[in-house]
Amino acid sequence: MNEFPKKQIETLWCPWRVEYFEKEPRNRNFLTEAAQASDDAAHLVLTRRKTAFLMMNRYPYAVGHLMAVPYRKTSDLSLLGENEIVELWGLVVHGQALLSAATKAQGFNIGLNLGECAGAGVPDHLHIHIVPRWNGDTNFMPMIAGTRTLSDGLRALYDKLMDAQAKIDSDKLQ
Repeated sequence: MNEFPKKQIETLWCPWRVEYFEKEPRNRNFLTEAAQASDDAAHLVLTRRKTAFLMMNRYPYAVGHLMAVPYRKTSDLSLLGENEIVELWGLVVHGQALLSAATKAQGFNIGLNLGECAGAGVPDHLHIHIVPRWNGDTNFMPMIAGTRTLSDGLRALYDKLMDAQAKIDSDKLQ
């Protein structure tokens, strides 16, 4: 009789996680760099508008964690113009549509962390988080092991989101 493969199932193999570790130390100016970049795929930018853009979070809380970001660097919501606010929230709606199409998200956490004490990883450049959720997506891993498991790599998901965006754009033209 074969023994139960305890060691094998107690080990989590996540080879795609190397994407996160290769970027250490984290670049705190990545939002401004993405705003100014011409290579959207390298910066995980999905959509650009006149005053804001939508990008994937390189260090996601969940698979598909997106961010809507104004081009203008500010930490103060009151300094945003009306057009910036409208475009940011339009990108949140667009991000939800992309995630629903590409990942079949069943819900969303949407919000801002303003200020370092509020958890802002980039306190001087505000951004809106769009985090997809699924029924039963919380489990014992974060509580017991302090580990989050993500089921898709950044590049694979970027391609899925870009495909979803192309389909959404095509459907609007018909």
